[in-house]
Amino acid sequence: MEQKACLFLFFFLCTTCQLFTQSHGKKTQAEALGHLYKAKLLKRGHIDAPHFEGFQLRDDSSVLPQAGLKEKDKVGKLPGQPRVDFDQYSGYVTVDEKAGRAFFYYFVEASNSKESLPLLLWLNGGPGCSSLAYGAMQELGPFRVHSDGKTLYRNKYSWNNVANVLFLESPAGVGFSYSNTSSDYYCGDRKTADDNYLFILNWLERFPEYKDRDFYISGESYAGHYVPQLAHNILQHNNMANSTIINLKGIMIGNAVINDETDVKGMYDYFGTHALASPKTIDEIQKYCDFSPNATTQPPQCDDASTQLKIDIDSLDIYNIYAPLCFSSGLTSKPKRASIMNFDPCSDNYVIAYMNSPDVQVAFHANVTKLHHDWQPCSEVIKSWDDSPSTMIPLLREFMANGLRVWIFSGDMDGRIPVTSTLNSIKEMNLSVKTSWRPWFVGGEVGGYTEVYKGDLTFATVRGAGHQVPSYQPLRALSLVMYFLNGTSLPNASRY
Repeated sequence: MEQKACLFLFFFLCTTCQLFTQSHGKKTQAEALGHLYKAKLLKRGHIDAPHFEGFQLRDDSSVLPQAGLKEKDKVGKLPGQPRVDFDQYSGYVTVDEKAGRAFFYYFVEASNSKESLPLLLWLNGGPGCSSLAYGAMQELGPFRVHSDGKTLYRNKYSWNNVANVLFLESPAGVGFSYSNTSSDYYCGDRKTADDNYLFILNWLERFPEYKDRDFYISGESYAGHYVPQLAHNILQHNNMANSTIINLKGIMIGNAVINDETDVKGMYDYFGTHALASPKTIDEIQKYCDFSPNATTQPPQCDDASTQLKIDIDSLDIYNIYAPLCFSSGLTSKPKRASIMNFDPCSDNYVIAYMNSPDVQVAFHANVTKLHHDWQPCSEVIKSWDDSPSTMIPLLREFMANGLRVWIFSGDMDGRIPVTSTLNSIKEMNLSVKTSWRPWFVGGEVGGYTEVYKGDLTFATVRGAGHQVPSYQPLRALSLVMYFLNGTSLPNASRY
């Protein structure tokens, strides 16, 4: 059976998209990433072509009038919300007036020193998954949703302790973001990066006090594509204008899709070293399967080994191999006792219920178009994903050459884009080591391990975290982003 562009890589990635369906009826980040790789397979490699040099230059006409919109976007209080000491805003920013395309955002200012702290944009992956669903409501935002689907509780490890944090639902069709032009629901990396850039331009016009603020972009999973391509657009526009249009200082991506070949090879390495498959199965995969981008066929021994591997891992949450599964799709009449330090595997259900409440949507200034479908964590509206370059490594090199801070982190319990994948991708860059591998500490305990490379690239693991690092290790994630924003090395203090 002849298939272009790493048949086995994409075949197996497609099968892994089923691993979360036991716990959630709605499409999740797991399925979304699997669907993308299936599209890559069916389009026989055409989707992989890089497009980094073909960006579209935007001028002042791309910025629409924003007077008075900030005040309208201010959120008084969300339903079921505890008292807070920061301001929050949400609403729509139009990125294409003619097409009627607008993106939904949620912005939480810092609880202290908002006038001096940087602006941080957070993007979730998919492609097609909501940063409101995951980043804001299950990871690094100021609130989590109780099991009743009606009330919220505080996340004391929210990243708005150290930054003003902006969450974006992108592209059109994700969450509350929409377009009046049906062709906009056929999307891809390039269009998303262009629209995200337009969003930032217009958002900064609405919030002009942040125009000169240090700006950072972070995200996880397929945001390993979103973040670098948006950063690339910003650099290109700054360079063409010979001025700082957006004051980008750095990027930080976690458990990120970076380089297809090494991402997948590292996944099998992880399965083997974590006893998720027999040594025989892993040996056969490594012996018979061709991981190179030029592979056109795979032998039957490779297919047999991949089938066995799927059987071995089919009952696990591959996004956190040690996490419990969710076996309930319902809510509770009264909130269960909740803990930020013990992530509830059924959190998706609670967030879906909360975000589909009419009162919540009114408070968020959301769903102004009265969508014909429920709000969902990951979009089922986007029709196809038309471009997804096979590697982001050239962009990481570009950022380092331009003096941007680049941090890559990895929850060490994620089996989907595991630490071995990220290390293999970094190895492809042939960087010299500046600071050798060592532990870093939080609260007297090992928070993870880190290595720093010449050119200002820092790699860090987060001990005990899955794919969504802040969900499972909120304190360690907060410490990580704090040191990233400060531009200082992760602490090397002894536990004593």
